[in-house]
Amino acid sequence: MREAVIDLDAIAANIRTIAQLVAPARLLVVVKADAYGHGAVPVARAAVAAGADQLGVVDLAEARVLREGGVTAPILAWIHPGDEDFAWGLEAGIELGIGSVAALEAAAAGAGTAVVHLKVDTGLGRGGAFGDEWRALVSRAAELERAGGIRVRGVWSHLANAGSGADDDQLAAFDRAVAEARDAGLDPEVEHIAASEAALIRPDARRSMVRVGVAAYGLSPVEGRTSADLHLRPAMELATQVVGVKRVPAGHGVSYGHTYRTATETTLVLLPVGYADGVPRSASGAGPVLINGRRFQVAGRVAMDQIVVDVGDTEVRVGDRAVLFGDPATGAPSATDWALAADTINYEIVTRIGPRVIRRYRP
Repeated sequence: MREAVIDLDAIAANIRTIAQLVAPARLLVVVKADAYGHGAVPVARAAVAAGADQLGVVDLAEARVLREGGVTAPILAWIHPGDEDFAWGLEAGIELGIGSVAALEAAAAGAGTAVVHLKVDTGLGRGGAFGDEWRALVSRAAELERAGGIRVRGVWSHLANAGSGADDDQLAAFDRAVAEARDAGLDPEVEHIAASEAALIRPDARRSMVRVGVAAYGLSPVEGRTSADLHLRPAMELATQVVGVKRVPAGHGVSYGHTYRTATETTLVLLPVGYADGVPRSASGAGPVLINGRRFQVAGRVAMDQIVVDVGDTEVRVGDRAVLFGDPATGAPSATDWALAADTINYEIVTRIGPRVIRRYRP
């Protein structure tokens, strides 16, 4: 048994908390990467019911999953290959994040009027038009809008979260870019640059809409602040059950390479999860596990399908439930605890959970 229990009530509560905090800004909830591993369609439905104004995905393939799952809410998709065929997206009413003149021309060439959000690179160095390219993009967008090929609904960018000075510079660059868009004759309905971190802690970055991903799932995007500090509830609990228990002597090697040897006579328990399920191998010897109300850690290396836990003299039986991470309010380790053990971020911990892990939803 491997399961990720997803608390949709927690997601809904997080969305309501964030919406109240950022009001009057609109709230776009990001459900890319299968809703950060939580399940795109169930989460999208819960998000919309909780008051999300819009949903965000990476590409049209992810948007299609939502539409085919019966989700009718507005959706923004923002990465498009050079040969993207926008026909299905336009027919399905998907709004397009556009960061180049070439992509804009392709969107405008489709049947109907493409609804677009123009992306400017304000300093992250990833997608979006920069400098003269931005001025060319807004100029062409204004021409195409007048001709009826597109409607520019938004202007957007993405913060690097590189510290107040760098973020201040990006916000100033964003303001200049918006002004240039308006000078070109555009009148965007929404402006958005803040993702989870800035939405929670930088009121000046919220503008008329924010895009919230990891915070909607109850995980803190802010270094040094926990989910509880931000009034968020983690929504995913990753659990399994004990499949083996044995008593071994001192000096017994555990898992590949014998990077761990027992210090004394002890009990080892076997859990049927490993890096094929998304448990990071880099957390070998460090990842925390809760069994029968006590916290232990992975002994030795994480294998493809299993991990071993040294529980000392604690009584553990085959079939007992083991929680790798969940809501710390229940006593469980957090996804952030695993991130620290693996030298990564909590975003990666939840999004890497593999398809062998059954998603179970409550309520």
